[in-house]
Amino acid sequence: MVNIRNLDPSASPLDYFGSELRRLREEAGLNQSQLGDVVYCTGSLIGQIETAKKVPTRKFSEQLDAALMTGGSFSRMVGLVLKSQLPTWFQPYADMEARAAYISTYQSQLVYGLLQTRTYARAVLSVDNPERSDELVEARMDRQRILDREHPPVVCVVLDESALRRTIGGAEVMRDQLAHLLSFLNHPWVQVQIIPFDAGEHPALLGSFTLLRFDDDPDIFYAESYDSGHMTANSQVIRERSVGYARLQAAALSREGSAALIERVMREQYGHQPGPAMA
Repeated sequence: MVNIRNLDPSASPLDYFGSELRRLREEAGLNQSQLGDVVYCTGSLIGQIETAKKVPTRKFSEQLDAALMTGGSFSRMVGLVLKSQLPTWFQPYADMEARAAYISTYQSQLVYGLLQTRTYARAVLSVDNPERSDELVEARMDRQRILDREHPPVVCVVLDESALRRTIGGAEVMRDQLAHLLSFLNHPWVQVQIIPFDAGEHPALLGSFTLLRFDDDPDIFYAESYDSGHMTANSQVIRERSVGYARLQAAALSREGSAALIERVMREQYGHQPGPAMA
């Protein structure tokens, strides 16, 4: 059998996932190729995941649960596996983001992570980590599942116009990303606003930041630099940034005006004429 390697299940969520996959596969009397046939992948991929050389996706985990009749064990595990792929310094914020009832964010350069398409996220994450882009993209996509919960957070996003005009991944990637932003126009819990270049100076010139509000815990202010994140519940910081965010929203275009600008950028910069569904 290929890919024989002993794992320490306690070493990481990925190692635990791999060791459980091997254990349950062997209990079912299947070799790697046979299980691969059942879940529509290669035996080599099964071996790579069993040896913690590759990170499983959520879809793959759901297929494993069905094939091995685990009662959803792998689907429950994969969330921890994917979260463990996030940078260590970012994981505390991801935990808080997943618990927040209200998320208010300003992004000066890029589309907010929860609203990124898969191809846009891949282009962004491949810049510094091309060898780990698959794992990082899956982790980012898994973060977005909070938008599909029965009781999702309220998400208010203000993007600088530069986030629309900075070509990430090429014109096609940008057209898809901007179309994805337009899909939130009538979303009940997500609001997207653009602060245009002609707004001039505004309360967030110092950079991107996020405010998290919770039902039963203090508010959190979060900002990050190149390779670190900073969170604080300091009441004065929250007070100042909350007022600043309200002013930022007032300076930004309305929801409808923002959609019109997104459509114009799609047409003028990325060569796409929005159809009736976007107009």
